[in-house]
Amino acid sequence: MRRPELDKIIETMLASQPEVSDLLFTVNRPLQVESYGELKPVALDPPIENLTPFQTEMIALNLIGDNLMLVEHLLKHGSCDSAYALSDKARFRVNVFSQRGNYSAVCRQLTAVIPSLEKLKLPDIFKELTKEKTGLILVTGATGSGKSTTLAAVLNEINTVKAAHIVTLEDPVEFVHPHKKATFNQRELGIDFDSYPNGLRAALRQAPKVILVGEIRDQETVKIALSAAETGHLVLSTLHTVNAGETVNRILGMFEPSEQEQIRIRLADSLRWIVSQRLPPKIGGGRFALLEIMGHNIRTEETVRMGESEGKTFYEIIESSYTFGWRTFDQACIEAYEKGILTEETALLYCSKRGVVSRSIDNIKKERGEITSNVSSLKMKPGAQASGEPPSTLKLK
Repeated sequence: MRRPELDKIIETMLASQPEVSDLLFTVNRPLQVESYGELKPVALDPPIENLTPFQTEMIALNLIGDNLMLVEHLLKHGSCDSAYALSDKARFRVNVFSQRGNYSAVCRQLTAVIPSLEKLKLPDIFKELTKEKTGLILVTGATGSGKSTTLAAVLNEINTVKAAHIVTLEDPVEFVHPHKKATFNQRELGIDFDSYPNGLRAALRQAPKVILVGEIRDQETVKIALSAAETGHLVLSTLHTVNAGETVNRILGMFEPSEQEQIRIRLADSLRWIVSQRLPPKIGGGRFALLEIMGHNIRTEETVRMGESEGKTFYEIIESSYTFGWRTFDQACIEAYEKGILTEETALLYCSKRGVVSRSIDNIKKERGEITSNVSSLKMKPGAQASGEPPSTLKLK
């Protein structure tokens, strides 16, 4: 298989379904795309019913290209990350990996257009993120929850309003930002720098005002990111965590117990915002970004420094600051249900505390005059009235 043949296959896969987000190549499976969160097979002419090990290996090598360092990384570590461009039609973030002696590949389609806060319909509170001068901003969530897209929108807003030098360290470069008011230098792992700690150290000597670190993966990156935030830089990054409280715990968990107290103090002083994301399906098709947003105040600083306790959890702090634009996932789910964006089942599936959300949904239903119980009718047990049996004999039907 040559690259032109692979390009033709990829074009067919992209055209097979609306809103294709991922392309999957796996041995003994057909070509597959992910559309609206579901995997769909792709038909080719001539057909490929199931991919063979040779076919997936050829696809993997074409996706990697002639980058010998990536080939070496794949053979040594079992996986590698790369980028792939389909001429000027589409760009992809690629992960090639081995499984049971064969190669598989997953290509995440990248949006060519730089998103804006308005286009993504992000809350007005995001304007406050872009006004920060120093500190650490973290966007967290599972793979595919839209973290990179949100960060791209934040950087785009900074690019629009600030004449600043922005350095990004990415794996790979996903959104290519044009120079507006700001000046961008976007560096790619494996091509422009060899590791996040080394790239971040070098960035501190490149006179940036804003630094984007693609992902915080280890304690060394945390330490350098905190140092950068403490010395007058605004640092943005991502973590694979489910909410704000778990994000703080994950960072602390990267260190030995003897180091955690010092890290708590540094993190309490530097942390500005944590935005956690989930992408549930919305009514009518497509996805909706559920956001948990926690900013910085005296209560969050004290809780990061001292740890959570009864009455002083991150959940409770965020919940009580809803009027200031902060929100928990539960509050976001309730709001989305009330606006008709999510179904009740979806809201309960993606929330953090089902009891809280369920009670709120019942209250919304009552205000609308909707039925909140599955009990359709009550009927007296036959003969109960004549025999004088007590009301306890009422039975549900």
